[in-house]
Amino acid sequence: MALQAPEFFAELCLPFHESTVVGNTYYATPVPGAPLRLRITFTGTIHADTYGGLRLAVLHADRGEIDAVALSFEDHGTFHRRDEAHNTRSGTKQYATFDKYHRPGRPPWEGAVTTGLRDAIEQYSAVWFPGAWTASAPSRAAGRTAHKAPAPPVTRSGGRAR
Repeated sequence: MALQAPEFFAELCLPFHESTVVGNTYYATPVPGAPLRLRITFTGTIHADTYGGLRLAVLHADRGEIDAVALSFEDHGTFHRRDEAHNTRSGTKQYATFDKYHRPGRPPWEGAVTTGLRDAIEQYSAVWFPGAWTASAPSRAAGRTAHKAPAPPVTRSGGRAR
């Protein structure tokens, strides 16, 4: 079964307009025209087809990878709520991870709270791509888990409001 990587990366609400997902990897050019790229991949665990975090890498168009950092789901609380609700104990294969096997119609990373990961990606990208995040950052309210309340209808009366 697929990891549904494009949906996972969309859930992160990353602000980079020049980006794409190839397979299970996210690629972005945070600063258009610059030689640096951002690559984000899922990090495996010692268990087959099980993922425990993300690996961010800065790539130079000519020199290749110049920096990388691993962000674990455990350190960033990605599956804390899910694991607590299912009484998943620390140290087990399922704790703070997901695998490629899941219920039909549901993503394998169901229950993920991506705020901590997104904040860490923002901090990391600020070092290598200063200003790129704020220049194109979408509102966090635009994420799939946020709900916008409808604006109250505007009623106009004949008199002036004070």
